[in-house]
Amino acid sequence: MTPISAKRIHQLCWEDVKEGQEVPRVTMAVPYEKVILNAASTWDFFPGHHNPDYARSQGQKTIYISTLFFQGFVDRVVTDWLGPATFIARRKISMRGSVYAGDTMYGEGRVVRCYTDDAGRPLVDLEVTIGTQDGPQCPAEVTVVLPARNGADGRSGA
Repeated sequence: MTPISAKRIHQLCWEDVKEGQEVPRVTMAVPYEKVILNAASTWDFFPGHHNPDYARSQGQKTIYISTLFFQGFVDRVVTDWLGPATFIARRKISMRGSVYAGDTMYGEGRVVRCYTDDAGRPLVDLEVTIGTQDGPQCPAEVTVVLPARNGADGRSGA
Protein backbone atom coordinates (compact mmCIF):
# COMPACT_ATOMS: atom_id res chain seq x y z
CA MET A 1 0.00 0.00 0.00
CA THR A 2 1.34 3.39 -0.98
CA PRO A 3 1.19 6.03 1.77
CA ILE A 4 -0.78 9.16 1.02
CA SER A 5 1.43 12.21 1.27
CA ALA A 6 -0.25 15.20 2.81
CA LYS A 7 0.17 18.48 1.00
CA ARG A 8 1.88 20.98 3.21
CA ILE A 9 -0.47 23.82 4.11
CA HIS A 10 0.91 27.20 3.16
CA GLN A 11 0.12 30.06 5.55
CA LEU A 12 1.80 33.44 5.73
CA CYS A 13 1.95 35.29 9.02
CA TRP A 14 1.55 39.05 9.38
CA GLU A 15 5.31 39.45 9.78
CA ASP A 16 5.89 37.74 6.38
CA VAL A 17 3.96 40.35 4.41
CA LYS A 18 5.48 43.65 3.31
CA GLU A 19 4.01 46.80 1.77
CA GLY A 20 4.45 46.81 -2.00
CA GLN A 21 4.62 43.01 -2.18
CA GLU A 22 2.88 41.50 -5.19
CA VAL A 23 -0.06 39.12 -4.86
CA PRO A 24 0.61 36.30 -7.35
CA ARG A 25 -1.69 35.96 -10.35
CA VAL A 26 -4.44 33.34 -10.25
CA THR A 27 -6.18 32.37 -13.49
CA MET A 28 -9.43 30.51 -14.07
CA ALA A 29 -11.26 29.42 -17.19
CA VAL A 30 -14.89 30.52 -17.17
CA PRO A 31 -16.77 27.98 -19.27
CA TYR A 32 -20.46 28.41 -20.02
CA GLU A 33 -21.37 25.70 -17.49
CA LYS A 34 -19.50 27.42 -14.64
CA VAL A 35 -21.44 30.67 -15.15
CA ILE A 36 -24.78 28.84 -15.05
CA LEU A 37 -23.85 26.52 -12.16
CA ASN A 38 -22.65 29.49 -10.09
CA ALA A 39 -25.93 31.33 -10.67
CA ALA A 40 -27.90 28.23 -9.74
CA SER A 41 -25.84 27.41 -6.65
CA THR A 42 -26.23 30.95 -5.28
CA TRP A 43 -29.91 31.19 -6.24
CA ASP A 44 -29.13 34.20 -8.41
CA PHE A 45 -31.62 33.63 -11.19
CA PHE A 46 -31.15 36.99 -12.89
CA PRO A 47 -31.52 36.10 -16.59
CA GLY A 48 -28.22 37.72 -17.60
CA HIS A 49 -26.41 34.88 -15.81
CA HIS A 50 -28.11 32.03 -17.68
CA ASN A 51 -30.06 33.31 -20.70
CA PRO A 52 -27.86 34.40 -23.64
CA ASP A 53 -30.75 36.11 -25.47
CA TYR A 54 -31.55 38.21 -22.42
CA ALA A 55 -27.86 39.05 -21.89
CA ARG A 56 -27.54 40.19 -25.51
CA SER A 57 -30.72 42.30 -25.15
CA GLN A 58 -28.80 44.18 -22.41
CA GLY A 59 -25.93 44.87 -24.80
CA GLN A 60 -23.75 42.06 -23.42
CA LYS A 61 -21.86 39.51 -25.60
CA THR A 62 -23.42 36.54 -23.81
CA ILE A 63 -24.12 35.39 -20.24
CA TYR A 64 -21.81 36.81 -17.60
CA ILE A 65 -20.67 36.05 -14.06
CA SER A 66 -22.52 37.35 -11.02
CA THR A 67 -21.46 39.67 -8.22
CA LEU A 68 -20.98 36.70 -5.88
CA PHE A 69 -18.66 35.08 -8.41
CA PHE A 70 -16.49 38.22 -8.46
CA GLN A 71 -16.46 38.34 -4.64
CA GLY A 72 -15.54 34.68 -4.34
CA PHE A 73 -12.75 35.00 -6.87
CA VAL A 74 -11.30 38.04 -5.07
CA ASP A 75 -11.29 36.01 -1.85
CA ARG A 76 -9.61 33.08 -3.63
CA VAL A 77 -6.83 35.29 -5.03
CA VAL A 78 -6.10 36.56 -1.52
CA THR A 79 -6.33 33.25 0.37
CA ASP A 80 -4.48 31.21 -2.27
CA TRP A 81 -1.49 33.44 -1.53
CA LEU A 82 -1.86 34.13 2.19
CA GLY A 83 -3.30 30.78 3.32
CA PRO A 84 -6.41 29.28 4.90
CA ALA A 85 -6.06 30.98 8.31
CA THR A 86 -6.55 34.36 6.61
CA PHE A 87 -9.68 36.16 7.82
CA ILE A 88 -11.23 38.54 5.31
CA ALA A 89 -12.45 41.44 7.42
CA ARG A 90 -13.50 43.74 4.56
CA ARG A 91 -13.95 43.51 0.81
CA LYS A 92 -15.07 46.25 -1.57
CA ILE A 93 -15.43 45.60 -5.28
CA SER A 94 -16.30 47.84 -8.23
CA MET A 95 -17.71 45.94 -11.19
CA ARG A 96 -16.65 48.06 -14.14
CA GLY A 97 -16.87 45.41 -16.83
CA SER A 98 -18.18 41.93 -17.45
CA VAL A 99 -16.60 38.51 -17.42
CA TYR A 100 -18.36 36.34 -19.98
CA ALA A 101 -18.80 32.64 -20.49
CA GLY A 102 -15.78 31.57 -22.52
CA ASP A 103 -13.39 34.11 -20.98
CA THR A 104 -10.33 33.33 -18.91
CA MET A 105 -10.22 35.53 -15.84
CA TYR A 106 -7.25 36.47 -13.72
CA GLY A 107 -6.75 38.04 -10.34
CA GLU A 108 -3.62 39.72 -9.04
CA GLY A 109 -2.72 42.51 -6.69
CA ARG A 110 -0.36 44.12 -4.24
CA VAL A 111 -0.04 44.87 -0.56
CA VAL A 112 -0.91 48.48 0.21
CA ARG A 113 -0.51 48.64 3.99
CA CYS A 114 0.49 46.46 6.96
CA TYR A 115 -0.57 47.71 10.38
CA THR A 116 -2.30 46.95 13.66
CA ASP A 117 -5.54 48.56 14.68
CA ASP A 118 -6.48 49.94 18.13
CA ALA A 119 -7.44 46.42 19.25
CA GLY A 120 -4.01 45.10 18.24
CA ARG A 121 -5.28 43.07 15.28
CA PRO A 122 -2.58 42.39 12.65
CA LEU A 123 -4.13 43.80 9.47
CA VAL A 124 -3.12 43.97 5.82
CA ASP A 125 -4.79 46.10 3.13
CA LEU A 126 -4.57 44.81 -0.45
CA GLU A 127 -5.55 46.06 -3.87
CA VAL A 128 -6.74 43.26 -6.14
CA THR A 129 -7.63 43.48 -9.82
CA ILE A 130 -9.85 40.96 -11.56
CA GLY A 131 -9.61 40.98 -15.33
CA THR A 132 -9.81 39.03 -18.58
CA GLN A 133 -8.09 39.02 -21.92
CA ASP A 134 -9.94 42.32 -22.47
CA GLY A 135 -8.18 43.95 -19.50
CA PRO A 136 -9.17 44.89 -15.93
CA GLN A 137 -12.87 44.44 -15.13
CA CYS A 138 -13.18 44.65 -11.35
CA PRO A 139 -10.85 46.47 -8.94
CA ALA A 140 -11.17 45.44 -5.31
CA GLU A 141 -9.93 46.56 -1.91
CA VAL A 142 -9.47 43.88 0.74
CA THR A 143 -8.49 44.05 4.40
CA VAL A 144 -7.40 40.81 6.05
CA VAL A 145 -6.49 39.73 9.55
CA LEU A 146 -3.50 37.40 9.57
CA PRO A 147 -2.08 35.21 12.30
CA ALA A 148 0.96 36.72 13.95
CA ARG A 149 3.99 34.82 15.14
CA ASN A 150 3.35 35.99 18.68
CA GLY A 151 0.22 33.84 18.58
CA ALA A 152 -2.31 36.66 18.17
CA ASP A 153 -4.68 36.15 15.29
CA GLY A 154 -6.83 39.14 16.15
CA ARG A 155 -10.05 37.49 15.01
CA SER A 156 -11.95 37.86 18.23
CA GLY A 157 -14.13 40.87 17.78
CA ALA A 158 -13.49 40.95 14.00
